[in-house]
Amino acid sequence: MSELGGLDRPGTPHSPGAWDERSQDWLTDDPAARTDAEPTPPTRADAKQPTPRRTPADPVKALMHRHRELCARAVDPLEIAAGLEAHGITDRTAASFRHRDVFGLAEEMFARATQDEDRSEHPDPTDAPRVRADWALLTLLPGLLATATVTALRLTNGQARPAIAAIGALAVALALRAALSRGPLATPPHTTARTPGTAFWTYCLLTYALLGDGLLQTALTGGPDTLPTTTATTATAEGTWPLTTTPLLALAWSCAPAAWTTHLLAAHAHRKLTTSRALEDFSTAVRPLLLTTLTLYLLALTTLLALTGAALGEPAPFARTLPLGALLLLARLLRTHGFTHAPATVLMATAATQATAMATVFAARLPGCAVLATPVQTLADTWGPASVPTLTCTTAALILLIHASRTLTRASAHTPPEHRC
Repeated sequence: MSELGGLDRPGTPHSPGAWDERSQDWLTDDPAARTDAEPTPPTRADAKQPTPRRTPADPVKALMHRHRELCARAVDPLEIAAGLEAHGITDRTAASFRHRDVFGLAEEMFARATQDEDRSEHPDPTDAPRVRADWALLTLLPGLLATATVTALRLTNGQARPAIAAIGALAVALALRAALSRGPLATPPHTTARTPGTAFWTYCLLTYALLGDGLLQTALTGGPDTLPTTTATTATAEGTWPLTTTPLLALAWSCAPAAWTTHLLAAHAHRKLTTSRALEDFSTAVRPLLLTTLTLYLLALTTLLALTGAALGEPAPFARTLPLGALLLLARLLRTHGFTHAPATVLMATAATQATAMATVFAARLPGCAVLATPVQTLADTWGPASVPTLTCTTAALILLIHASRTLTRASAHTPPEHRC
């Protein structure tokens, strides 16, 4: 595919059958030869005749030729408008084709394409996605395996516990990967290989949710001196540090509500593609759907946190788990719709900030470096050790929410990948 400027510049198609009689008339230098030309008024014999100006024959037809696959597959003008929008064509660009906006240009392209071929052979790409049993069951697998792992850790002692923890973590990671490979949470195949570090940074954030608060609190008091314990109630001032399993267990179970809310967003967005009459109308209708999706997920995560905290006998850490859940959901929504750069960057920055905060506490033990721990010590003394993940994840989630409100409300973000060419 050529550069954008060359792609959308009005020009002349080169394939056979791209011309019609009207296009030939536009190219004719002799006005008398045009079929729709008006009679030339009489002029003086000595008057200087102006040189005919050669203009593009039919710029809209040339644009249709460049986007012939999009025009052939589209079943609605808005779908063509979404495809043009994905290529960066704006209302200002549409003005060069003598249309007020992109949707008006798309309507003409759709009308011409409808006249050129029978569209009954093309399936409707705007059909809402359907619920399938495979992805619905896979979203429950991370929660089941995480529950089994936590239960096994609480029922065993001694040297078997590290092995159980390692096997359980690997099983949950594989189950999470399987749950994210199908259904509404799956990413397009062409974007998966472009950001291989996204999964790594996600696991770093989950690891901090499991170990971070206990390790930070212990490090600020001079520890740790022993391996972590399984519950927060067994932590003492002697250098032990707890595993906070409630957030991780609730997030593992939240894969199911995340998939269902994402499915609802996709279904309603595809329905809006067939009812909206302009790109701005679509954006206005989808923006509340995005906020509703995030709200429903956070309500489900709140319920899961309360249930898992009661079952494990631990306080439910709402303040630091809800921002993390919102961050992970927004990052997944953006990746699902093909926007991979912003989620990868924000997740990396968040994980790096948390790791840096932890590292400064240990680096402060070096001679003359005690000042390094002052910011983290101040936060921990004022709001507790959970303030570090709360602030970092809240900030990151707000950044992604602003980005998603601008990108996921475009019609081009909700068209199938094969219709974005």
